[in-house]
This record gives sequence, structure tokens and C-alpha cells, in this order.
Amino acid sequence: MTAMTPERSPNQRLAALARANEIRSQRAQLKRDLKAGRISIQQLLTAPPIYLETAKVSDMLLAVPKYGRVKVNKILHNCRISPSKTIGGLSERQRAELVTLLNHR
Repeated sequence: MTAMTPERSPNQRLAALARANEIRSQRAQLKRDLKAGRISIQQLLTAPPIYLETAKVSDMLLAVPKYGRVKVNKILHNCRISPSKTIGGLSERQRAELVTLLNHR
């Protein structure tokens, strides 16, 4: 027997879609701010907004100017962070190590 997820009402489904859309647009704006230099990646990693908890660290790093896939993968490897790790899933050690490494670049 497999556990079934409970059915959602149409209103619950619409509310979930609206919330997901809001989170996506907030993240898109945040990426634009990173790209423009209005906010630093270190600030985001130190005190991430709630809507960023489920975002991948690698996606946020890629939004920083001059950070491509190779550099981002190297940084994550140096800090022993999985490429699929979310910002909310970072341990204190990983977060501190990542911020320190980024401050020296």
C-alpha cells in the first residue's frame, strides 16, 4: 500500500500556484539585483530571505557577474557543497566557508 497525497481543492491549488509565481518573480528580481551589483551574494548567504530557502546555491552564484559554471563548480567543490544544495540546506560550516571564500575573490 502506498500513501496517497490528499487531494487539494481548486482554491488550495490556485493559492499554491499564486505563491509559487510570487516566489519565482521575487527570485528573478533578486537575480537581476545580483547581476546589477545592487546586492551582494554574501549578504544573501548570510541572511537569506524566506523565499530563497529552497533556491539552489549554484543558481544564485551563477547570477553573480563573472561567475560561470566552471568557477561556481570549483567554489562549491572547495567548500564541499553539492551542486544541488539549497540555500536553506546549507550547514553553518558550509555557509561560513562559502562567504569567506567569496569575500576573498
